[in-house]
Amino acid sequence: MLVAVAPDGRLQDLRADGSPLGPPRHVPDLAAAIAAQEAADHPRWVWPATSDLYPVLLRAGVRVDRCHDLELTEALLLGAAGRWGAPRALAAARARLHGLPVPADTPRLAAEPPGFAQGALFETTSAPPASAGFDVLEAVWQVYADQQSRIATTEHPGRFRLLVAAESAGGLVGAEMGHVGLPWRADLHDQLLREMLGAPQPVGPPRRLAELTAEINDAFGTRGLHPDSPAEVMRAFAKAGVDVPNTRAWVLKQVDHPAVRPLLEYKELYRIWVAHGWSWCDAWVRDGRFRPEYVPGGVVSGRWGARGGGALQVPKVMRRAVVADPGWQFVVADAGQLEPRMLAAVSGDERFAAAGAAGDLYAALAADSFDGDRAKAKVALIGAMYGQTGGNAIPALAVLRKSYPKAFEFVEAAARTGEAGGLVRSWLGRTCPPAAASWREAGLDPPEEAGSAEMPQGGASGRARGRFTRNFVVQATAAEWALVLLATLRTALVGKKAEMVFFVHDEVVVHCPAGEAEAVVAAVHESAERAGRLLFGDTSVRFPLDVSVVGVYADGK
Repeated sequence: MLVAVAPDGRLQDLRADGSPLGPPRHVPDLAAAIAAQEAADHPRWVWPATSDLYPVLLRAGVRVDRCHDLELTEALLLGAAGRWGAPRALAAARARLHGLPVPADTPRLAAEPPGFAQGALFETTSAPPASAGFDVLEAVWQVYADQQSRIATTEHPGRFRLLVAAESAGGLVGAEMGHVGLPWRADLHDQLLREMLGAPQPVGPPRRLAELTAEINDAFGTRGLHPDSPAEVMRAFAKAGVDVPNTRAWVLKQVDHPAVRPLLEYKELYRIWVAHGWSWCDAWVRDGRFRPEYVPGGVVSGRWGARGGGALQVPKVMRRAVVADPGWQFVVADAGQLEPRMLAAVSGDERFAAAGAAGDLYAALAADSFDGDRAKAKVALIGAMYGQTGGNAIPALAVLRKSYPKAFEFVEAAARTGEAGGLVRSWLGRTCPPAAASWREAGLDPPEEAGSAEMPQGGASGRARGRFTRNFVVQATAAEWALVLLATLRTALVGKKAEMVFFVHDEVVVHCPAGEAEAVVAAVHESAERAGRLLFGDTSVRFPLDVSVVGVYADGK
């Protein structure tokens, strides 16, 4: 059953193709009406954007099982058509459908810290105003019907439908996690900061940063150098006869100079003080919970982003402040070696897939083809996925090419397509953008061996783009597997008090009563297996999870 939703208090039953079924219904209390029909029929709700509507429903105590998010789906379809980044909100999708000028999307502001006043029901930043000049409910079902037609024309419609369903489910999960919040002890947060930084100062940085600043100046023989200024640090190194291209940690670690040690410590502590210091805790932690706004599909690889609060960059040391409620525990699940396993599943290389059936894929590859040298097997695989063709990777890649030709050719073909300016797709059909300024902007993590996160000069052209696309096909597919895992786990937790409270890339954290922990662990493992089957069918590749039950998040890894 499908039901279209308009924020003005109207509902419309739909046929499977998106056409209206009967007249629209005007309801005096939209949240109450949705709650009643959810309990009776469990429909799939079709609405403009989960991020606008669902948080308000959650504050009213209403949860839904399924939805179709028009905005998230429009973004996927635009990407598939090579139009990544085009306006995707309801007004834009409707305009394209009717051949009208396409309005720009209304920018969503960074989430306000908790404690700020909330707007009235469905008064959101992107809900079309009354003066928009079109019927919102009519636009909802028309755009939905158009999206169904466009999905049917994709290369693999069945896979793309799974991607759309998972993306929409991810929108629900993100809103629910933001509503529930991650348990956070402000007193422990303060204690951790004082241990690392010293007491906060009325003006200026805390004591430890001031001490490190003095050490750095002494090492350079200077006074007044600001360690947080890359330009000043680079000039100081130049005067000392050391040429550094930038001040990133991986660069500094290769420099032999007495300023390096205090500089590295300063960079780490300064980042914590600025991004997750006392001011952050005062602004973002309320009633023992950290409630950020997650952005499913926030980067082109399908990985999530966040608006405000730095939810996806919480330093590991600060996870000591994430403590389960009394009588509750965290179930922390992390997928190991996920991206190599994705390559094993999608490449069609049977020998490589057989190695993917092992608990330690690198060890299995080593035993099969690398004379037991696990490190060499890992270097080869990382080199293939990230385009590292020099140094120690050369002989290792030769072995990989000979032993696993289909897997090697899979990423090589993606690289060639990218170098030629073409588009590549993930397993379910998420499409790379025509260009990306950096690995991180695209949601792709360069390995440490790659050095800079920035692509070489030229951005989307030539070999640089080839490196981007060879990794996209693997990492975007890994993001899809993680998204399907979330969707299946969400369903498995129905009827329990357990709640998903945190998710980053390939790690999910569930907060649950201690008595439910064993069942949640089983549900996590079952959801991982089901995600593999839904994406890849009958494959020998395993997707094992490292799962731990802990009272403090930091103890989970």
